[in-house]
Amino acid sequence: MRRLPPLHALQVFEVAARAGSYAQAGLELGLTHGAVSRQIAALETWLGQRLFVRVGRRMVATPAARAFAEEVSLSFDRLTTAAEACGRPQAPRVLRISAPATFAMRWLIPRLDSFHAARPGTEVRVTTTTTLQDALRGGFDLAIRRGPEPWPQHRAVPFLTEADTLVASPALLRDRPLTTLDDLEGHVLLGTETRPGDWSDWLAAAGAALPGGVRRRVFDHFFVTLQALEDGAGLGIGPFPVLDRMVAAGRLAAPFPEIRVDRAAYFALTPFDADKSPALTALIDWLVAEGAEPGLTIRR
Repeated sequence: MRRLPPLHALQVFEVAARAGSYAQAGLELGLTHGAVSRQIAALETWLGQRLFVRVGRRMVATPAARAFAEEVSLSFDRLTTAAEACGRPQAPRVLRISAPATFAMRWLIPRLDSFHAARPGTEVRVTTTTTLQDALRGGFDLAIRRGPEPWPQHRAVPFLTEADTLVASPALLRDRPLTTLDDLEGHVLLGTETRPGDWSDWLAAAGAALPGGVRRRVFDHFFVTLQALEDGAGLGIGPFPVLDRMVAAGRLAAPFPEIRVDRAAYFALTPFDADKSPALTALIDWLVAEGAEPGLTIRR
C-alpha cells in the first residue's frame, strides 16, 4: 500500500505554489485564507519541512517546495488526462484567460464563437487587466500579454503582431478632413497614460513634428480613449489588427494607413506547472491560427 501525502493538502499546495499567494489560492479553490494555511501546515507536518517562508506580508514557496510543486503538477496533469480518457467526456471544461481589457473587448471576445464551435465542451472565461504589463499571478490557465518580457515561470507562444496608426471617427473626418499631415493643426490629440509614447512614435514615423495649435487630452486607460475617439472628441493612435473590426464597421477610420509603427507581439503565456490539458493546447493552437489570419485592409 502506497504511503501518500494527504491529497487535498497536495492540491492546495500546488495551487498556492503556482499562484504565489495563499489569498489567490483561496480564491481559486473557494477556501478561506485560514483553510489554505491549515492544509499547507498539514502537508509540512507530513513532509517534515517548511514549504513556505514569510517574505514581507506574503508567504513564498521555498526552492525545494517549488521543485516539489512542479512534480506534483505533472502528476496531476497525468491524472487529469487519464480521468478525461476514462471518465465523463461530456463534463464541461473551463479555461480561464487573463487579457488586457481593450484586447479582450476588441479582438479576443468577438472571435471566441469560432473556438466554442470547434470545442463545444469547453467554456472560456475571460478576466481583464488594465495594463499590458500587469503582474502574472495565479487564477488563470492562460494569460495574454505583449512582449517581449522575461517570463521565466511561463511558456510563451507568440501569436499576433501589432502596428499603430492614426485613427478618428468618420464623422470628425467628414467635418475636418485630413489629407496631409499639415491638416493635423488645430485638432485635439487624444492620448492614454498606459500608452505614453504613441503620438511621439507615430509622428517620428511620419517624419513630422508636433504641429502648432493642437490641444492634448489624456485618459487613464485606452478603452476610455477609444470611446472618446468614437464620439469624435479628437484624433488618436490605435493598434491594428485589434481595431480592424471597428474600421470595417465604419466606427473608426484610418486617414494615413501607410504610416504605421510596429509594436511588440502578443504572447500566450501558460505556467510551466499548469494543467496542460487537451483543451488548453487547443486554445493555444486556436490563438496562433487566428493571429495568422490576414487582417482587414485599413481604408481611409
